[in-house]
Amino acid sequence: MHARHDPYVSLRIPNFRWYVASLVAFTLGTQIQAVVVAWQVYELTKDPLSLGLVGLAEALPFISAALYAGHIADRHNRKQLAVTAMAVQTLCALTLLTYTVRPHLVELGRVWPIYAVMLVSGLARSFQQPARTALGAEIVPRETYANAVAWRSSLWQFAAVIGPALGGMLYGFSGARMSYLAEAVLCGIGAVLFGRILYTRRPAVAHDNTGIAENLTVGIRFLLKQKELLGAQVLDLFSVLFGGAPALLPIFTSEILKVGPQGLGILRAAPAAGAVVMSVVLTHRRLRNAGRMLFLAVAGFGLCWIFFALSRSFWLSLVLLALSGMLDNVSVVIRSTLLTIRTPEHLLGRVSAVNQIFIGSSNEIGEFESGVAARLLGAVRSVVVGGVLTLGVVGVTAWRVPALRELDELA
Repeated sequence: MHARHDPYVSLRIPNFRWYVASLVAFTLGTQIQAVVVAWQVYELTKDPLSLGLVGLAEALPFISAALYAGHIADRHNRKQLAVTAMAVQTLCALTLLTYTVRPHLVELGRVWPIYAVMLVSGLARSFQQPARTALGAEIVPRETYANAVAWRSSLWQFAAVIGPALGGMLYGFSGARMSYLAEAVLCGIGAVLFGRILYTRRPAVAHDNTGIAENLTVGIRFLLKQKELLGAQVLDLFSVLFGGAPALLPIFTSEILKVGPQGLGILRAAPAAGAVVMSVVLTHRRLRNAGRMLFLAVAGFGLCWIFFALSRSFWLSLVLLALSGMLDNVSVVIRSTLLTIRTPEHLLGRVSAVNQIFIGSSNEIGEFESGVAARLLGAVRSVVVGGVLTLGVVGVTAWRVPALRELDELA
């Protein structure tokens, strides 16, 4: 018989409240940046590939440094590392703001300075995320991991709802300068709030005193031994790589649905709005039949993007994107909870870094793939093909990893 489920147990912990408050503020800032950079770059180039290059510029340093960043997160003060990385990302926002004060730096068809900022931002994010994720597991008791992950995801998605809409509105009504100023302020607040967490670094595990070469690969070796966790990571990687095309939303917004940057902000917010709804549901109930739910959710995610590509109605597109966010959030919560529960605390930084490689590959490399596919096939056809490939990935993973399919309750 299960003990009474307390949906707010992790929020009763002061350090966790500072943690999620920082997460919300910082996510608001970075989501504003994502919308404004995408619209600004497409407005300057009118080239789908340029949207893909934004993702690639951020993904390459992010993925390249991820293993070393995980090693550093497990060997050094995770709080200091995360705050330093947040400060660098705040400086990136201020640099984008400088470009609006000196517009000659970014002119028609000349967007490499923006790519350079995204490169530095990606490098900082590579160090920030494993440190922040690992610290998030340290500040709550192990028995509350599932609840903490659900709340962390819910509040992140809440910020991801408001951020794109706010970015689209700010850019549409006030221009890039006000948008980047708001981003810089929010990122700075996020860093300050994270600094309020009371944290003392725990001593290193004695048997973990191995050389750096071995430490860089220990997260990969651990993940390869966890079939269900590896299967969930692979499923998420390829489904988002092929099935989601948020980088192409400026094309659908301006050329197919015929709405401006305000419409782009609303569409960018729709998946996160759906995810917030699903996150609240998941925090108030135990997650049973997790494996089956995971496969059904990812298959539904792929179908949503297929129908979105074929839609010519703004409102239908909005509903489909919201539904895709609801389904994607099921995958996020299951994968994140599984990773936190199955990973020893002293390996959390390195395993989280490997997890970030999967996420970075699917999101940022996915943006590049979407840009290339859109140039070759057209925006609509490329998204339809990607959705079909997602369904194929679901089938292959269900066949090859039956243990994941049979996964039941996450405690």
